[in-house]
Amino acid sequence: MFGDKKKKIKDTERSLISETVSIEGTINSSGAIDIAGLIKGPVYSKEIIVRETGSITGSIEADHIEIHGHMDGKISGADIVVGSTGTVKGDIEFGNNLKTENGADIDGYIKKTNSVKSKLSTDFLFSKSKEEKKSKENGGSETPIDKKPEAIV
Repeated sequence: MFGDKKKKIKDTERSLISETVSIEGTINSSGAIDIAGLIKGPVYSKEIIVRETGSITGSIEADHIEIHGHMDGKISGADIVVGSTGTVKGDIEFGNNLKTENGADIDGYIKKTNSVKSKLSTDFLFSKSKEEKKSKENGGSETPIDKKPEAIV
């Protein structure tokens, strides 16, 4: 009556990094990421779409990748699309399909491999560190408690 529940679930697994956001560091996601902002660092996900306003400086790895903005670094994926507004400065390694639209700008090597499968798994993305697990096993608290709060000025 109110829509397909499966579609709703898929929508909740999609993350958006908007035009007003700039992130420096590693990004891991078990779902899909739409990037319209600026990323400095590697991005690992099931699906990555770099929109026209989006820019990544660093490597990306995903099963499905679309570049419509700017990418400066290595791309590894099973299915890769470089759109007409896409610019790639780096090597592309794909397993199944590579599609480039008229106007796509690529400066790097392109290599087809037998299988480029994402190394991501839910365990890898969201597992706790060994220290946290040891602390829990030894009866340590789950969250650290600071006795002296610090103010950020």
